[in-house]
Amino acid sequence: MHRIFQSIFLAILFLTAPYAGAEDGAIFGRVLNEAGAPEAGVWVIAVTEALPTDYRKIVVTDDTGKFVIPDLPDVAFKLWVRGYGLLDSDPVDASVGSTVELNVPVASDPVDAATVYPATYWLSMINLPTDAALKGNDGPLQTQAQWRSQFKLNCILCHQVGAAATRLPSAQAFDHGFLKSAAMSYFADTLDRKRLLNVLGEWAENMKSGRVPEAPPRPKGVERNFVITEWGWGDMYTYAHDEIASDKRNPTLYPNGRIYGVDLGNDKLLYVDPKTHTAGSIAVPTRDDFNTVWCEQTWKGLNSDTIEPFGFGSLGCPWPGGVTPHLDAYKNPANPHNPMMDDKGRVWMTTQIRRQWAEDAPPFCQKDPLISERRHHRQLGYYDTATEKFVLVDTCVGTHHLQFDNDGVLWLSGDDYAIGWLDTIAYDPNNPDTLKTAHGYSEVRVDVDGDGKGDEPNVGFHYGIIPNHLDGSVWSAVPPGIASPAGERGRIHRYDRRSDSHEAFTPPAPGYGPRGIDIDNDGIIWTALGGSGHLARFDRTQCKQTWGAGEQCPEGWTLWRTPGPSFANTEDPASSNTDLHYYLWVDRFDTLGMGAGTVIVNGTGSDSLIAFNPKTEAFTVIRIPYPMNTYTRGLDGRIDDPNGGWKGRGLWFTNGIDPIVHSEIPRSYAGFVQMRPNPLAY
Repeated sequence: MHRIFQSIFLAILFLTAPYAGAEDGAIFGRVLNEAGAPEAGVWVIAVTEALPTDYRKIVVTDDTGKFVIPDLPDVAFKLWVRGYGLLDSDPVDASVGSTVELNVPVASDPVDAATVYPATYWLSMINLPTDAALKGNDGPLQTQAQWRSQFKLNCILCHQVGAAATRLPSAQAFDHGFLKSAAMSYFADTLDRKRLLNVLGEWAENMKSGRVPEAPPRPKGVERNFVITEWGWGDMYTYAHDEIASDKRNPTLYPNGRIYGVDLGNDKLLYVDPKTHTAGSIAVPTRDDFNTVWCEQTWKGLNSDTIEPFGFGSLGCPWPGGVTPHLDAYKNPANPHNPMMDDKGRVWMTTQIRRQWAEDAPPFCQKDPLISERRHHRQLGYYDTATEKFVLVDTCVGTHHLQFDNDGVLWLSGDDYAIGWLDTIAYDPNNPDTLKTAHGYSEVRVDVDGDGKGDEPNVGFHYGIIPNHLDGSVWSAVPPGIASPAGERGRIHRYDRRSDSHEAFTPPAPGYGPRGIDIDNDGIIWTALGGSGHLARFDRTQCKQTWGAGEQCPEGWTLWRTPGPSFANTEDPASSNTDLHYYLWVDRFDTLGMGAGTVIVNGTGSDSLIAFNPKTEAFTVIRIPYPMNTYTRGLDGRIDDPNGGWKGRGLWFTNGIDPIVHSEIPRSYAGFVQMRPNPLAY
């Protein structure tokens, strides 16, 4: 009898809720389980195939199980529910303006429930090598913290370890998988292949026995206010590394315009038009018909007759003896990376335009042995949205990430030996002679003894980069294991162009592996520690000493462990987690609506974006439940309408997993996050 009265009561609430009509562009409803009780904090997912490209919108239910999916195009949708502790519901037809009751089954056992858990939760079942087992081995990884850090930085570099495609049945299956990719096999060796296979083999046996991870928490509080919209782009071999929506210095530019991304795997500039729901791509060119795919590329110094391998073997490029069903899937001599927009309608990117041989570099570069006798990968290019043409720009140094300063200088990371730049105002593509004066670089040499001179080279791959808009300095992040030895903590670098001087700062324990780097409105540096799973803040004004090899200013650092589970036997659960933070982004202009200065950390292994409020020191998890295996890289925000409230702004991201066939839907997409004032706002 109680069950009958409960159902009647819920039905009355459902039918008398203050819902509006089709003119509001929304679908309304409630989610109930098999017992007729409301399900709070679960996702309602609307999908349609009636638009030019794949389209999905995702919201979260409130405390009473109600939901509102706002701002939908007027086409037919399928609605279904996903939530922790539940099985996915059957799709239900719905149209704009309708009110829908969605019924969702409760998972009957922990194994069924765990099928929708993020990869990081499955990864938490791994038992890491102990300090005792690692001490005194032949390699540089002598502690569990070092091994754990490098495991994450190596193995989650391209995809999520813990996702269904990586939950293999045995150590032998993992070894077979490693050989499918030359880079993956190399990274396995750096971790001691036998030791790594023992770890993964034990994990496989535990999963086969029916063990599952702990359940993630459902969204709560403000986490229920997020609206996620997704547009498909590319195809089953798209490697959508990064996206860009506006000029980072002024996110009100290009309102409601195209979102651009780079397909590193197939040399394309991707785009989505969020108003027309159309997607497409533009081929990224190279110079002089250069067409060698990345994994087969070579390098030769100016004064050497030796040709050396200088490629990256990912999908379709197996290790000798390996077999892959995706042989030669990536046609990527250009392998473009990290697009960035300026205020002139140009989409800049780091891209390879020629061979890496020193004799092909600009003549003025060849005079310096730092350039002519060292390896450097990628140069520059931009797509002019007005003329719809590409311009390729050669460089002396290698490039990877790029950022503009307020004077129009484009700063370049991506070199092991130098920080580079291009003055985009001084450079005229119609006058090649201007390259010599517009482009420059500085060898990274730090003062280790306080004499005011750059005493020793500080070699390491400069990954992220950001100029300081207040003092003109330029900061970069150097993770361990790429040009610098595995097992190190990594470091961040400061370059002062006025004095041509460099400084290095190493995060204190338990921090490992800075990758992404950004700056807030006060000139404070933020970096994501991908190896240990921390968000880090660095304030140079707190340093008692700035010269040194890197360990000299622990007082400048503040570390926060990000949300998520730890490995099964980590020796200090409070010091690390299983997530990899591929990059991070500081929302200086409040494009998301959580406040200027909110830091957004990539939850790259956990299908999430993680927002941090520096004032309250509180984290908010923005979970992306569908498709699973959403691997986020570059981020940015845009304000389409400064007076439009929550509907006029938002955060953009892309699913950059490699390979995309690991994703629940084997196609990449551009994603958009908005934060409304409550879960039912429309």
